[in-house]
Amino acid sequence: MLEIKDVWKTFNAGTVNEKTALHGLSLTLKEGEFVTVIGGNGAGKSTLLNAVAGTFPVDAGTISIGGDDVTKLPEYKRAKFIGRVFQDPMLGTAPTMQIGENLALALRRGKRRGLGWGLTLEEKEAYYRLLRDLDLGLEDRLTSKVGLLSGGQRQALTLLMASLQKPRLLLLDEHTAALDPKTAAKVLALSDKIISENRLTTMMVTHNMRDAIAHGDRLIMLYEGRIVVDVSGEEKRKLTVPRLLELFSKVSGSDEADDKLLLS
Repeated sequence: MLEIKDVWKTFNAGTVNEKTALHGLSLTLKEGEFVTVIGGNGAGKSTLLNAVAGTFPVDAGTISIGGDDVTKLPEYKRAKFIGRVFQDPMLGTAPTMQIGENLALALRRGKRRGLGWGLTLEEKEAYYRLLRDLDLGLEDRLTSKVGLLSGGQRQALTLLMASLQKPRLLLLDEHTAALDPKTAAKVLALSDKIISENRLTTMMVTHNMRDAIAHGDRLIMLYEGRIVVDVSGEEKRKLTVPRLLELFSKVSGSDEADDKLLLS
């Protein structure tokens, strides 16, 4: 579903601030695979997600989603393939619009729009059922402005909006980092449920090693723009934080893998 081949990305090339964020990185995700991505600050996690989303062009290499080469496509054209949830709960929704209107926009993304009513009775009933399943008390607040919701409620709503059209690829960009631990755990559980029920191919970036181990069926670790750890199956199920740090030190040749580099 996702194929990244020998991708390079350098920022501020030719200046004293030159930084190569991706070093010939290659990665393939099968359909329905849920991959967690971990690494320290500057490892290339966000750059990888932004390269896939088309936020900026890559210097070399190719990116394909569902067999379609999207390397040269701008971000807005890749949007029909991708659902994305950002770290900031204020992103991903229109705060001055109602919950129902936000869901209607998400459902119509990439489609032709006419001058008919924004929300039909049938849609309202469908949204009620979807929101009820979130178990956050939002099903009776379809007409509430999204800007009035808590951070956790907004992230849950954004998750729902990102998955409404069952995108080829779902990108979760540290989507619980700005939430308190209890709310973060609830949003992660909801993420697992939505991904599993819809069999969404997913890439989740996180700073939290325990979350990276507990969620998904494959884990990759980045270091200086390269993949240095790639585990799945039984090996991932047996992972612990100490074992992950040991793997990192062994394959990267670095002893920097402590709580200063990988926040747990």
